[in-house]
Amino acid sequence: MPLLIAYASLSGNTRDLARQVRARCEARGHAVTWLEAGLHTPADIGDPRHDLYLLGSWTDNAGRTPAEMKRFIADLVAAVGRPANVAVFGTGETQWGEEYYCGAVRRIARFFDSPFPTLEIEQMPHGQHDALAIRRWTDQVLDTIGADTHADPARHLA
Repeated sequence: MPLLIAYASLSGNTRDLARQVRARCEARGHAVTWLEAGLHTPADIGDPRHDLYLLGSWTDNAGRTPAEMKRFIADLVAAVGRPANVAVFGTGETQWGEEYYCGAVRRIARFFDSPFPTLEIEQMPHGQHDALAIRRWTDQVLDTIGADTHADPARHLA
């Protein structure tokens, strides 16, 4: 199944998280289109239609979505409408207040009325706890849409 992973990252934390999500999707046999918001637009990939959109973002001032991700989302909606299968992940810092923590992730998920849970990682992904959370979230999203395209569908890759 063709998937699009698009992310915005200020310090590299969200990029690292996106890389782990990408690795899990590819391990499960999916073709992944990879874009960095602010550097690429949906027009850069030819046909921007995908079966699943995985959007990742850091959180800007007071829980806001960064400008480059807002532009990417506007371009995506202009190109394909508001897709139904959008899952959102990102990074944040609780030191700025729980009400702002991963605010961009929550805002993007609300905008798309995402049927999926969000993946929220404190600062940067590290350690077994985060690795397990990333794997479980990615698997849950892929399993929800019946997205296992492994040559042997009965085989579940851990």
